[in-house]
Amino acid sequence: MQTIGILGAGAWGTALAATAAKAGRDVRIWALEADVAEALSAGEGNPVFLPGIDLPAMKSSTDMSVLAGCEAILAVVPAQHARSTFQTLSQHLSPGVPILLCSKGIEKTSLSLMTDVVHETLPQATPAVLSGPSFAADVARGLPTAVTLACADREMGVALMQAIGRSTFRPYWSNDLIGAEVGGAVKNVLAIACGIVEGLELGKSAHAALISRGFAEMTRLAVAMGAQPKTLAGLCGLGDLVLTCSSTQSRNMSFGKALGEGRKAEDILAERNSVTEGVATAPALIEIAAREGVAMPICQAVHEVLDGQKNVDEAITALLNRPFTDEGS
Repeated sequence: MQTIGILGAGAWGTALAATAAKAGRDVRIWALEADVAEALSAGEGNPVFLPGIDLPAMKSSTDMSVLAGCEAILAVVPAQHARSTFQTLSQHLSPGVPILLCSKGIEKTSLSLMTDVVHETLPQATPAVLSGPSFAADVARGLPTAVTLACADREMGVALMQAIGRSTFRPYWSNDLIGAEVGGAVKNVLAIACGIVEGLELGKSAHAALISRGFAEMTRLAVAMGAQPKTLAGLCGLGDLVLTCSSTQSRNMSFGKALGEGRKAEDILAERNSVTEGVATAPALIEIAAREGVAMPICQAVHEVLDGQKNVDEAITALLNRPFTDEGS
């Protein structure tokens, strides 16, 4: 896999493109924004989504035909726009080319995981999932990072690992695509909750408790959907949860922090040029949890706040007044 396509030139897509380029691959990028495509091609970095970071010049275009002939595609478009983007990509994709899903979320309208969207829109493709504790700026700067690369076909997974891996960007193979996807989606909602705790200054003890109980929710749902418990204890579950819930560098945690400080969700989102995936994922997650018969009180509380059913104080009070129970519940 020498020629690698990047579908989406936001911060994470750009960071992955730079990693693949530094690994010696021929990188081609599809960008939605013309100014981003021009800057990346000229070696001027990505001043819109990843400012202040030096990047190698990489071929980029707003024409998706730039990805034709690529031996692997890294899909880094927001989950709620994946279906329409994949439909456009289908006319440029050769049979059997792996689609490595790098965005984390659940399609709100259909409750579909991104692998399901790939099966429906790109039946000729082989899906894989990349997920783990990884901030785009860290990866773009070449700081040490480790992630999960989930692919049902181990040979294909190893080929993808070799294509994008470096000494400072270490993918670990798994065959559990559901676990990798669910972990990545749920942690975004839990990060909003942790941000609220930060904004309300409820303390580090509450923060640690929220991560632990949130991890239990994540694992329960993933296993109910067919994932392996050990997957959630790895990089794409616990690892990603700890990172995203521990730094306001996370878009989801910084969004939650602003909520906790009393700001309105619509005002916070209006200031951003990047997607806060946990906002769209929360309602889909609650519907899936109800379908699977899984209790997710923390995620439910986040949904109720975002949906306007409760304010932040009411949601916190409801959580703190739940009946005492055993830790396995």
